[in-house]
Amino acid sequence: MTKLTLAPDDEHNRALARLTHPADWVNPTPRGKYNLVIVGAGTAGLVAAAGAAGLGARVALIERHQSGGDCLNTGCVPSKALIRAARAAYDNAHGDDFGLSHGAPSVDFGAVMERMRRLRARIAPNDSFERFQGLGVDMFLGDARFVSPSCVEVKGALLDFSKALIATGARAAMPSIPGLEQSRYYTNETVFSLTELPKRWLFIGAGPIGCELAQSFRRFGAEVTVMGLDPSLLPKEDSDASDVLAARFAREGIRMALGVKPLRVEHSGDTQVVIFERDGKEERLEVDAILVATGRAPNIESLGLEAAGVATERKGVKVDDMLRSTNSNIYASGDVAGLWQFTHAADATSRIVLQNAFFWGRKKASTLTIPWATYTDPEIAHVGLYEKDAKERGIDFVTYTVQLREVDRAILESDDDGFARVHADRGSGRILGATFVGRDAGELIGEMALAVTNGLTLGKLAATVHPYPTRAEAWKRLADQHNRTRLTPFVKRLFERLLSWRR
Repeated sequence: MTKLTLAPDDEHNRALARLTHPADWVNPTPRGKYNLVIVGAGTAGLVAAAGAAGLGARVALIERHQSGGDCLNTGCVPSKALIRAARAAYDNAHGDDFGLSHGAPSVDFGAVMERMRRLRARIAPNDSFERFQGLGVDMFLGDARFVSPSCVEVKGALLDFSKALIATGARAAMPSIPGLEQSRYYTNETVFSLTELPKRWLFIGAGPIGCELAQSFRRFGAEVTVMGLDPSLLPKEDSDASDVLAARFAREGIRMALGVKPLRVEHSGDTQVVIFERDGKEERLEVDAILVATGRAPNIESLGLEAAGVATERKGVKVDDMLRSTNSNIYASGDVAGLWQFTHAADATSRIVLQNAFFWGRKKASTLTIPWATYTDPEIAHVGLYEKDAKERGIDFVTYTVQLREVDRAILESDDDGFARVHADRGSGRILGATFVGRDAGELIGEMALAVTNGLTLGKLAATVHPYPTRAEAWKRLADQHNRTRLTPFVKRLFERLLSWRR
């Protein structure tokens, strides 16, 4: 079996490799026909494998690279470790408001990255080959290829199945920019191998990955520019949320080249010269390194999908609302299904697959309520409908907003950039969507995800007691705003007469 070599070659990466791509792994002998064969051991594949095995199904799981997929190895886990270290550096440098001595911190970037690798290896046993073998899953290491509508081949072994799941995920998509391939560029799949921090960075892509890492690297001491085709950061988010983040980026010294088009990359020694177009004119930017974060491409090549009767499209495997491919016995979930590209969405869609594949279910992906968060500082989290979505659907809705500068906990922590916002049906008060911008927004959005999923109203939210002082009080304040709108002049006059009579 080919040995997986991770950079740098230290004890933490060796431990990660042993768990996620064991060099001495011997593939099992196929055990006849499988209830479920899964291709891809990222979040979507692992959730499906554990669930199916727990039900008593005969399950085979095939992985060609590393179990744990993008989330564990090159996504959520390593990035959040860096973000936390960057926040510690920032807080250390801005203690004057709290009466603390402060100054520019001395950041040991090598130690920051070593901590990330150590913590990633600590989490890895949850996704390891050994653990899933212990759950009763037949674990295969190698390239999978469909050879018929009901059979997969891996390392010469043929795995017959009743049902199959394609869960191969996605990878960083590369934009067509002349000279980029010859430059010193990184993606999320390579940047976490760094041990030294290049001084001058360009982040091509102003979405979540680009913004999160740009802010972190700036806090570690690098010079950072974020470049995007759209005129705003996080263009899919509420425009007010993007404006809050842009203001914070500007204060932290992050340069933004937005609404511009990169044309080419030239080279001058170790310096990369990026030429881009702004307002019809060419400009030049000299950097030491480039991070590309311009979207994701599905991993669908070399799977033999034609032999299986599985159709594909630009965003991945073509599936219906029940996550069935054009071969009704083969499903797809997670990033490769072209829906929401989040770890928690991969988990949720794989649970739908299990219900539909094994229990004649009719569970639809469109019924899911998927929240998401961008872990910048401040964080931006959302669930449900945006204002533009409600307008497009012709819904008569009302929007309530509370600024964090009005929330005691945010004031006391000198961390009051941001707001909470709710869109609700005007007549019933049913919560349609919500956005939170502020520290720990990713934690706070869960309450609104529960509300949207279960059709709760602002009245129910107003009746819920929230602890004081917390940022979550902002949700209750929004509900109180709604209740005050119900106190019309006529109703108020009735109350005044009643209370006068009772005096």
